[in-house]
Amino acid sequence: MTLIKSISGIRGTIGGKVEENLTPIDAVKFAAAYGVWIKQQRDKDNYRVVVGRDARISGEMIQNLVMNTLVGLGIHVIDLGLSTTPTVEVAVPMEHADGGIILTASHNPKQWNALKLLDSKGEFLNGVEGEKILKIAESDAMTFAEVDDLGKITKNQAYIDMHIDAVLELPLVNKKAIENANFKVVVDGVNSTGGIAIPLLLERLGVHPIKLYCEPTGHFPHNPEPLKEHLTDLSNAVVKERADLGIVVDPDVDRLAFMDENGEMFGEEYTLVACADYVLGKVPGNTVSNMSSTRALSDVTEKHGGSYEASAVGEVNVVELMKQNHAVIGGEGNGGIIYPDLHYGRDALVGVALFLSLLAEKKMKVSALRATYPSYFMSKKKIELTPQLDVDGILKAMEEKYSHEKLTTIDGVKIDFSDSWVHLRKSNTEPIIRIYTEAPSQNEADQLAEKIISEIKEIANI
Repeated sequence: MTLIKSISGIRGTIGGKVEENLTPIDAVKFAAAYGVWIKQQRDKDNYRVVVGRDARISGEMIQNLVMNTLVGLGIHVIDLGLSTTPTVEVAVPMEHADGGIILTASHNPKQWNALKLLDSKGEFLNGVEGEKILKIAESDAMTFAEVDDLGKITKNQAYIDMHIDAVLELPLVNKKAIENANFKVVVDGVNSTGGIAIPLLLERLGVHPIKLYCEPTGHFPHNPEPLKEHLTDLSNAVVKERADLGIVVDPDVDRLAFMDENGEMFGEEYTLVACADYVLGKVPGNTVSNMSSTRALSDVTEKHGGSYEASAVGEVNVVELMKQNHAVIGGEGNGGIIYPDLHYGRDALVGVALFLSLLAEKKMKVSALRATYPSYFMSKKKIELTPQLDVDGILKAMEEKYSHEKLTTIDGVKIDFSDSWVHLRKSNTEPIIRIYTEAPSQNEADQLAEKIISEIKEIANI
């Protein structure tokens, strides 16, 4: 079992020993550290933090521990109950709150849970602030409130509806065209809060959803990561219902994937490509994704006359570069759409609304839309190395070997060839090099990965 402390929060498996798993004591300790950090940001009389959770089984227990720890620090809590990651992100500035906590382990299985931490803008903390919280958690610098100064918990379960209101008010969301298209859509909510939010959004858009696993029980009916091999039931339902498309999200609703009318994956990497194509067709501008995302976004951006930039892997890095480049849309290749006109966070709800607007205006089938985009294929592999090997030295040697190619070294080494690329990154927790490649065919992507692996093994003498 596992407990992982990082700058983005704390995550782990439920039960077991303290400091080895996500136990009640670990949840309290980390929530307290976050509360102390919140109070260090600004000297004021009243502090407010928004807290919401996905539907996983341990969520209510962890949420009660977290909320009452904040109350013990004299911080008032706005309890959203069952919610989504983007909904909490939207709620923080709406509430003029000092921060937010989302209790979710995202696409991890049901035994996992996590505390994801937000700042006063409803955005994930950067590395510097995350490090401060880790240090507070390991210190004795926690002073709790006296009895007359305890915080209070206020329930507000209207925020999913308010989030949907904000999506529908976006000028680029073409509600009338979507309603007129009379789409038939199957939704896989993986028995979490996407099963609440996505059908509600579709109904507000004039679409009647066919629900699959939309009861927020936390008993995930399949591996909750929205990948092809986990979505056989959705594929079968789309074909059986003769639906126009299928929609699937992860448990906290920040990742989004589509399925075409034939029950085939649109491609998680292409969620962002399609949404960007729609936005750039209306509003000229730039885009950003992380270095391990498909080149198709760059192709589509350039087609519309914009410029594309790649950030280091991690949502906070994507957001930072989007702000620097004034990107009109960005995100990650794992189906994460970041649309700044709403907020700076991955949001499946806004992704659904933009994608359906594009599909309705194009008046074409999902498979035909996919065929309009450049076709690339990815390979994702890793090499396990002995702890004694110098991983940084190996990456440096690969950088020198390919110095004549276009290189990016802000996050490992990315080598851009004329029609393909490879991205090499080391793990922060174990002696592993991750190797991501992309090429015009799956065979070429796999062959490029194997070639790079053999070169690394030769350098490392293994």
